[in-house]
Amino acid sequence: MAKAAAPARSWTELKPPRKAVIPEGLWLRCPGCSGMLYRKQLEANLHVCPDCQHHFRISAAERIEQLTDTGTFEPLFTGLASCDPLQFNDLKPYPARLAAEQDRSGCTDAVKAGSGFIKGRQLVLCCLDLTFMMGSMGSVVGETVTRSIEHATATGLPLLIVSCSGGARMQESGLSLMQMAKSSAALARFDRAGGLFISLLTDPTTGGVTASFAMLGDIILAEPKALVGFAGPRVIQQTIRQELPEGFQRSEYLLEAGIVDRVVARGQLRNEIARVIDYAGK
Repeated sequence: MAKAAAPARSWTELKPPRKAVIPEGLWLRCPGCSGMLYRKQLEANLHVCPDCQHHFRISAAERIEQLTDTGTFEPLFTGLASCDPLQFNDLKPYPARLAAEQDRSGCTDAVKAGSGFIKGRQLVLCCLDLTFMMGSMGSVVGETVTRSIEHATATGLPLLIVSCSGGARMQESGLSLMQMAKSSAALARFDRAGGLFISLLTDPTTGGVTASFAMLGDIILAEPKALVGFAGPRVIQQTIRQELPEGFQRSEYLLEAGIVDRVVARGQLRNEIARVIDYAGK
């Protein structure tokens, strides 16, 4: 006996089920607590994890936007560009590496500087930028930092430098190391003129930046759990051949040691900087 024919199925029933499409980059994992974070919520929270308070690394542009009063920041020294006097070549020529970094990051170099207001207090602000060659200090970074110091000296304004760097830029060799002395000498002149220098250490602040202007502030602030040091812990341990304390290069340990004046959460930085200027500024 013949079987009855199956009823005809509509086209919509024959179509494979659609998969939900989630845009890339909408969620990210917190390196502190491994929780999944919604990117827009994280941005609204100043790139700080709401669960474990891990402070994500941010660019100089984001830092300036977070710190300064809306619409008050005026860039300075934007025309500086690195050259290649040493004709340095590692995996690629230095000019090609600079061009690639500029295309990728949208920045001309690893620093942004200008004048602006924080809670109505005018100051000179200089921010290093990790998005460009890990915030490494070359001639442009050193010159921009030095010009910012000199501008603060000439105008009598407080100075805030936000440090985040992997250290001196190897592609500029000795020229990069010279920026340590140049910026430190400018800070000495600024100090003699009675200027107020607030140094903000963020994750990471290492190498030649730590060994120069980052640690010369009249007031040194640091974000929570920021890595701050000159050399890496393995290098130090191999050199002194001693066991190192847990977390000895984190901002909380440096606070206990008296190297950092205060550890301040990102959401409180504007208030804290304004208080310092009111208390210690001219």
